[in-house]
Amino acid sequence: MQLTGKQKRYLRAQVNDMSPLFQIGKNGLTPEMVMEFEEALEKRELMKVQLLQNTDVKPEDAKKIIEDNSDINVVQTIGKVIVLFKPSTKEKYQLYSTKLPRSNN
Repeated sequence: MQLTGKQKRYLRAQVNDMSPLFQIGKNGLTPEMVMEFEEALEKRELMKVQLLQNTDVKPEDAKKIIEDNSDINVVQTIGKVIVLFKPSTKEKYQLYSTKLPRSNN
């Protein structure tokens, strides 16, 4: 799912007061961690991930790894914080995906 600018803006506004749910440290970003992101996003749809100072992973590298190895959308990177979104397949967890502004496609 490709997000429009309007949809990204909406999601950024929603994630404003959230705390990071995951932290990427000295072990870096592993495929197992990306799978855990997908599992967490199935129930949350939207979350923050923080890159700690002792990690060798740069935010732009983490964004590429996450997007290439999963269906997760990286909404925004702010410093060492990455905002992730993935629509839930279960209706009871669709808190944000049902309220997203519609795309023109």
